[in-house]
Amino acid sequence: MDQMLEISILQLISAYLFIVILLFIVRLRKIPREKEIIIATLRMTIQLVLVGYVLMFIFENERWYYSIIVLTIMETFAVFNIYKRTKQPLSNHLKKMIALSMVAGTLFAFFYFDFVVVQFAPWYDPRYFIPIAGMLIGNSMTGITLGVSALVEGFSSRKQEVDAALMLGATPNQASKGILNHAFDSAILPTINSMVGMGIVFLPGMMTGVILSGASPLDAIMYQIAIMLGVTGAVSISVILFLYFGYKTFFNKYSQLSQ
Repeated sequence: MDQMLEISILQLISAYLFIVILLFIVRLRKIPREKEIIIATLRMTIQLVLVGYVLMFIFENERWYYSIIVLTIMETFAVFNIYKRTKQPLSNHLKKMIALSMVAGTLFAFFYFDFVVVQFAPWYDPRYFIPIAGMLIGNSMTGITLGVSALVEGFSSRKQEVDAALMLGATPNQASKGILNHAFDSAILPTINSMVGMGIVFLPGMMTGVILSGASPLDAIMYQIAIMLGVTGAVSISVILFLYFGYKTFFNKYSQLSQ
């Protein structure tokens, strides 16, 4: 089996030419993004280097609690990143629903994937546990972020429509149905688009990594299909949980809009 090609420090540095090209383009077009691009590049580099050393330590010292600690950190970061990326103000109750939905949805999807689909041995094997958990959590984070934005924007822009439906005798769930459906559709659309283009338009990261490691393309395909189905499940469950519990925070105990 072929070994994965190694990249030297000089070769890695040469790849930063693409950032130089991007900086040249934005400066030429007078787009004020130079500082943001430089900071993003530095953060990416530093974060990945640090993560690399952490993963080396964890891989060499396989303990179940290391994997759980990393999982907890990823979940926590994802939840706070959703808060940060949502431009609209969020109530404390809605924030709780975001955290609950994110954690419950991703943990269910991940441990089903772990114990039923791939069946890691041991179940906490960090070489599988951490990358796969990261993919499920990262995609769910994006989905819930889109769902939160669409939900908050929907109740803001369609407030009169919801009030009118409530006055005509509709329940909060019935009055919110259009907003909830739009929010769910907005949240899962990127995942669906990824599935449509996968394999033809682009080779996804999981498949590329497995192929680069020297495995058969057919084995890589099976892993990628399983991962994509897991991602779809994690996003769908997390988002629907958020919408189910989240929309209720916009109503008071008298079934009236409270915001």
